[in-house]
Amino acid sequence: MIWIYIIGLIVFLAIFGIRMLYQYERGVVFTLGKYSHIKEPGLNWIVPIFQTMRKIDMRIKTADIPKQEVMTKDNIPLLANTVVFFKVERPADVVIKIEDFEYAVRQFTQGALRDVVGNYELDFVLTEREKIAASIKKIVDTETSGWGVDIESIKIQEVELPAEMKRAMAKQAESERERRAVIISAEGELKASENLKKAADNLSTNPVAIQLRTLQTIRDIAADPSEKIVLFLPSDMGDLIRKFSKS
Repeated sequence: MIWIYIIGLIVFLAIFGIRMLYQYERGVVFTLGKYSHIKEPGLNWIVPIFQTMRKIDMRIKTADIPKQEVMTKDNIPLLANTVVFFKVERPADVVIKIEDFEYAVRQFTQGALRDVVGNYELDFVLTEREKIAASIKKIVDTETSGWGVDIESIKIQEVELPAEMKRAMAKQAESERERRAVIISAEGELKASENLKKAADNLSTNPVAIQLRTLQTIRDIAADPSEKIVLFLPSDMGDLIRKFSKS
């Protein structure tokens, strides 16, 4: 009879002590409540009742940091949204040293985001997101390395300005466009005036050219039969009119 109990106990230990770990998992084993060792991927066995095992996912995780308000150095409030990519380096540490390492990474990243953005002015925050993200990563990685976590990267997805700031920037952009339009128009008028000056200089050197230009203008105006034009011409233009009409 005792052999039946022994065989039953062996079967119980064999069946209920089996643990399967996938390639991306590691098992943290505790024996009588104390940390014992790490189980590798594959088919593993622990002693039921006396040992427990906690599975840890070693793949890169993504934590979306909710949009939050941050204040720049020049006291401009912004809404920023970030994403953290991290993974477990030491499975025993993330179990023993911290209760919920994923929640801790998100909370610490939020605090680092506020601290880093607060050291820069608005223009730098809007144009140098990668540098700000690198500064945040350095701060968070330094802290979380003691938890057995490695921060792969941090991305600032969106930086949203307040409505009042958006309107002010839009107004500034519109004023800049109007200023550029005025400058372009003035440059065009200057160039046109230079061309007219050159033409006037050329005509002033040749009185006959001036008279011919006058006759061409008269002909263009007289093309409309409904128009009546009365001109007082110098006496020396009679010959030119006759030559021009023949041509």
